[in-house]
Amino acid sequence: MHKPTLILLMLAMAPAAGATTPAGQLAEFAAAARSESPGFKGFSAARGERLFSQKGSDWSCASCHTADPRAAGRHAVTGKAIEPFAPVANPKRFTDAAKTAKWFKRNCKDVFSRECTATEKGDLLTWLTSLNR
Repeated sequence: MHKPTLILLMLAMAPAAGATTPAGQLAEFAAAARSESPGFKGFSAARGERLFSQKGSDWSCASCHTADPRAAGRHAVTGKAIEPFAPVANPKRFTDAAKTAKWFKRNCKDVFSRECTATEKGDLLTWLTSLNR
């Protein structure tokens, strides 16, 4: 394989640069939200905070991430330690789009018995990124 072809192949396989930051992931959620709902008018930190506290079947996000997502949490069933959810307290949060997708899918199903919409994901991330130390 020629060197230019290999470089192009590697670039094509790399994740989008914007998806490696909370702002980049918000942009991706916004595009998906517009696709899901043409009337999408933007994300809401207030809706995100409500979603975080909303009890699904038996749990809410706060059940494991604590009422203050800037604090470390603990899984409600396994007891496994969970690093702070808010990017201000844990700069690694929302820096890997694949991990974000994996955890949203798993946790929304655990809490709400369904996948979260792009708007819900964006609302939650908008609220989390609005938090200060």
